[in-house]
Amino acid sequence: MSHRYSFGPQDREAYQTVNPARPSEPIGRYAIPSSEETARMIAKANEAQRRWANVPGLERGALLNAFLDDVVARADEIAEAITLEQGKILAEAKAETLKGAAEGRFMVGEAARMGATTTGTGRPGFTNLILRRPRGTIFCISPWNFPAMTPLRKMCPALAFGNAVIMKPSQFTPAACFILQDIARQHLPEDLFQVAMIGGRAASDVIAKAEIHGVSFTGSVETGRMVYSAAAQNLVPVQLELGGKNAAILNDTADLPSAVAQISGAAFQTGGQRCTAISRLLVREDLAEEASSLFTERADAIILGDGMDPASQMGPLCNDAHWRGVCDVTKRAIAEGAIPLAGGAPAGGAGDEGGYFFRPTILGNVQHESTASQVEIFGPVLSILKYETFDQAIEMLNGTEFGLTSALFSDSNALVQRFLRESRNGMMHVNHGTVPDNNMPFGGIKNSGVGAYSVGPTAVNFYTSEHAAYIAC
Repeated sequence: MSHRYSFGPQDREAYQTVNPARPSEPIGRYAIPSSEETARMIAKANEAQRRWANVPGLERGALLNAFLDDVVARADEIAEAITLEQGKILAEAKAETLKGAAEGRFMVGEAARMGATTTGTGRPGFTNLILRRPRGTIFCISPWNFPAMTPLRKMCPALAFGNAVIMKPSQFTPAACFILQDIARQHLPEDLFQVAMIGGRAASDVIAKAEIHGVSFTGSVETGRMVYSAAAQNLVPVQLELGGKNAAILNDTADLPSAVAQISGAAFQTGGQRCTAISRLLVREDLAEEASSLFTERADAIILGDGMDPASQMGPLCNDAHWRGVCDVTKRAIAEGAIPLAGGAPAGGAGDEGGYFFRPTILGNVQHESTASQVEIFGPVLSILKYETFDQAIEMLNGTEFGLTSALFSDSNALVQRFLRESRNGMMHVNHGTVPDNNMPFGGIKNSGVGAYSVGPTAVNFYTSEHAAYIAC
């Protein structure tokens, strides 16, 4: 059996990937390192980090920018690897790669400042400084939905601030991460960035016992809890980016079709397999019928197909287990009373050799406490809930375990200000979809996140340690 991507010895046990649009097509083979090999990787990372920490920050930044230049130059190659293993359309795969590189460039600039500051002194003849140092080796766990952007989002600030990185990619989508490793080897010191193709149990052992100095994880709430628990055993700081059940409030707008287009894009990009996807629409009751009709029309018009086909507007879901989960949860939501206005089921012939396709879905008649409103389906499913008063809208907006992102569409300044005060989410958007900028903090509260946000000025709080210095003059 031939594979397009192959890393590691051929005689070793390996993870194998397939094309989710055609699961009979093998894509990658990735040898699994032994526990002894993983330990050696970490030891080498710690040695490399001690040398890297002594490289002047501006020089580190120049090397990282050269690395990012090559990431951009090879964006088409990386995008193809993403599409073949993850399934998203090629344009989205390239866009995530370029966004990851753009965020990385911003973090290079942030790291040049290193977060060091002077502050007032309490005694005459003293100068007080707040200093920051690299933590050491950061163990990063990346999910399958953004195989390039999430590793770049973790590795760029980590390296820019003077750390080393061990990256564990998802077993479903490792190819892009291995390409990043190849590019890194051409620009960065040896062993500074390494990819560890290990399983969950081995990763837990690394977090709980190995000589690492921080853990950055992106994934589900359930797995995040296990990562947090393991890190507590090792007393290392964590940065957890977890799930969401994000809502957009559609209260009033001068341009309803534009609002619908933006919310639909936020709901269905990457097949809804995004932690920041809009999965709930909270619509004022008198707008509900017209809005539902427009959302249904847009969902029905989306063209499903192989992500490598330029005509496709949405690819398959990433893997068999996830596809079955989306099918099952959506079926349960409909059994509870949700009405499928569009989709609501797999595409005809989907599953196994037919690919992991699921029809873009609009669910009406959704109640706040139901599965459709509370469970992160993580697929192309948008649930519509009606409200009468803005008080009800805010209550529903905040009425889940999650607190990642939210949106409000309204021309009322009073409601905008209230939304910004009362939305219990880490990120808030007014009159546009949930697209984050490259220089803004990215993260959530409640069960959507723990620790400092990634990207943005506050990332320094995770990737460095803080030290108070007193100098008597």
